[in-house]
Amino acid sequence: MADTEKKIAPEKKASPEKKDKKPGKFSASVKNAGKFFRDVKSEIKKIVWPTPKSVFKNTGVVLVAIIISGIFISGLDSIFLALLGLVMNV
Repeated sequence: MADTEKKIAPEKKASPEKKDKKPGKFSASVKNAGKFFRDVKSEIKKIVWPTPKSVFKNTGVVLVAIIISGIFISGLDSIFLALLGLVMNV
């Protein structure tokens, strides 16, 4: 039976002089947060902001599209209301 047993090597104990001090979770989080904000700052610098003229132009396009769609939906509502009135009076 002794032949089939596996020999287990004794566990090595870490010597105090070779022990590396790992950074704590807090300091790692602070470093990651700092890197994140540096990256955000560099990305914000890459943004091409629109000119005021193009902002006003695009705002006008959006307002016209909203007015046209509102008129269209109002027209459909009136048509369906009239059809429903015809059906209910029958």
